[in-house]
Amino acid sequence: MTLGRLTIDLEAVAANWRQLARIAAPARTAAVVKANAYGLGIAPVVRRLAAEGVTEFFVATLDEGCTLRQLLPDATIAVLGEPVTGQASAFLECRLLPTLNHPGDLAAWQAEGDGQPAWLHLDTGMHRLGFSPAEWCVLMDEKPDWRALGIVGLMSHYACADDPSHPLNAMQRDAAMAAAAKSGLPLSMGNSSGIHLGSSYCGDLVRPGMALYGLNPTPGQPNPMRPAVSLAAQVLQVRKVDAEGTVGYGASAPVRPGQVLATIALGYADGLSRALSNRGHVFFGGQPASIVGRVSMDSIVVDVSALNVPALNPLPKPGDWAEIMGPHQTADDLAAAAGTIGYEILTSLGHRYSRVYKSVSDDQEPGV
Repeated sequence: MTLGRLTIDLEAVAANWRQLARIAAPARTAAVVKANAYGLGIAPVVRRLAAEGVTEFFVATLDEGCTLRQLLPDATIAVLGEPVTGQASAFLECRLLPTLNHPGDLAAWQAEGDGQPAWLHLDTGMHRLGFSPAEWCVLMDEKPDWRALGIVGLMSHYACADDPSHPLNAMQRDAAMAAAAKSGLPLSMGNSSGIHLGSSYCGDLVRPGMALYGLNPTPGQPNPMRPAVSLAAQVLQVRKVDAEGTVGYGASAPVRPGQVLATIALGYADGLSRALSNRGHVFFGGQPASIVGRVSMDSIVVDVSALNVPALNPLPKPGDWAEIMGPHQTADDLAAAAGTIGYEILTSLGHRYSRVYKSVSDDQEPGV
């Protein structure tokens, strides 16, 4: 019996890429598909994006890159976070572009990369990965031969692009553009939110990730992207409380006589944050039902006492579907309720769902 259904709208992912490409033009638009395409499944996602015309992809690790190479033999695939030292042969074997994040990476690629293409990463203010400004100055004093080193471009990464008013955005842009101008290298700068800061923030190649999958790259504003994910889970049991008591582990939520509770087959093992205990909602027929008690590994309990859904006559019964993510609650909404971000919601999606990949975006989950 299928107790959870995760639906991924591949046409929405493709439409989101087209929209981002229009905004970023004349910059080229790649696709970031790390972490299993943000939890949605790398194989169907990248095949649809490739059919849309995407030729450049970014992943986080060498293993992800080699997996993607098997799926897309002719694509340009860059790896953002894997060290080069001791692994140059693997990059070459899978025809992957490493991202050179420090002088050690550059030295290893110079020694073993055979002049094959690579990206050079400059830290412009995030203090996470990339050549520091001091290391960059030393490198430029050496007057490197970019062609001999295989360097195809310079990249950096915005720290605060989701806050358009933050002064670090312009500071990072200006530092990256100055470095690109001095080096003569093309620049890759814009992420999903950076693309929406304006064309001057994009560089020559943008690298959207989260916005492809329907997350909002403009927090506080209406989401310009199409939703790409919906999640439904089935009701296991419905009971009417006949005496005062509590619900679930820790007895954290009291219940009263006459209250109607539904147990749903979804828990933190499926990626539903435990932080939603006693605060999150699911939906039946567009009406919210509050989570009562703790989110446990395999289930949640919701209060359906106030529901009146004619299609459910009027309350849910075992086998009915609850909307976890969909038209009434997005991944960003769920994240806000859990005190996290949509990235974490998507990348935490479990493996116990039945996954459905759609090419039509306006169908509704059965029974939701």
